[in-house]
Amino acid sequence: MNIRFLLIGFSFLFCLLGKAQELPGNPLSVALGDPYIIYDEQSDLYYLYGTGGTKNGFVVYSSKDLKDWKNEGVIYNNLQEKSWGTKDFWAPEVYKWDDKFYLFYSAHWKNNPNNELENYKIGVAVSDSPRGPFKDISDKPLFDPGYPIIDANVYVAEDGSKYLYYSRCCYKHPVKSEIADWAKDKGLYDEIEESWVYGIRLRSDLSGVIGEPRLLLRPPVSASDKQAEWESRSVTHGEINRRWTEGSYLFKHNKQYYMMYSANHYAGPYYAVGYATSRSPLGPFIKSDHNPVLEKNNEKGGDVTGTGHNSVFVGKDGKMYCVYHGRTTKTGNERVVFIDPLEIDSKGVLKVHGPTTIN
Repeated sequence: MNIRFLLIGFSFLFCLLGKAQELPGNPLSVALGDPYIIYDEQSDLYYLYGTGGTKNGFVVYSSKDLKDWKNEGVIYNNLQEKSWGTKDFWAPEVYKWDDKFYLFYSAHWKNNPNNELENYKIGVAVSDSPRGPFKDISDKPLFDPGYPIIDANVYVAEDGSKYLYYSRCCYKHPVKSEIADWAKDKGLYDEIEESWVYGIRLRSDLSGVIGEPRLLLRPPVSASDKQAEWESRSVTHGEINRRWTEGSYLFKHNKQYYMMYSANHYAGPYYAVGYATSRSPLGPFIKSDHNPVLEKNNEKGGDVTGTGHNSVFVGKDGKMYCVYHGRTTKTGNERVVFIDPLEIDSKGVLKVHGPTTIN
């Protein structure tokens, strides 16, 4: 089993003892979106992956202390025999199983007979090292549910079963809701497209999936829903006619499953993070009354906006950390990486102690 999942269970014991210490250096001097960090015991290094840094592929950064990061170069590109992706290589996540490293990622599939603008699917590549090079295990995506998908995340259960989580794209997915009715009445948009998070079992050999995808999270239908205000800000502020539920990340604590997710436009200031809980890895999930747990702070004396697409990792200190991208006044539209402490209190409430900016 991936050591990441073993450590996660134990690390919460440390988190409950007190607030984790803030890390210096936010934001990091790393310009990536959708960041994902693993710790590799063999090299005693952290590895940071994300969207950007190279054309049609991915790079990796390494660090001993989470402060100083070294660009280790390109670890994956589509100039290989089995590559199926043509552009928009997004949201890499790397897992270690049986001394191999597996890279899950999203890209635009070259098999596109209808010339769709968003023909995204999820693929898997493998390497002997967290530094790559990663080679695709197949010349086609992991599976095709019949609509574009992005943002793969994998959870490994105690019995070794693997679960894949992903986001259905907003593309050509108009959804009726009271928010959509409001936007139409205001003359903002004729329809609102939505992205939804699904989960499905993975085959043990990563050759495909088992069964049918299960819908786990979606934007609220009712305007009176507690989540509707913060999850609809891109619409209500006239940014775009879309509501997102994407960038999901699942982990388990005290027999409860926590799924973190992002809402609103990834390129806008209202991108923010919430979470939902369940007793099963495939739901049903209930969104927290404490959402959002990570959002912009520029209206509260800070200078961070666009906080989202997070993942969670365990530091060498045994504590949990939330890694995510955001923007500052200094970085402008460029997405940069932040790391802040994460804890779950005695009542099971998840808290991210951020966003912080520390020189």
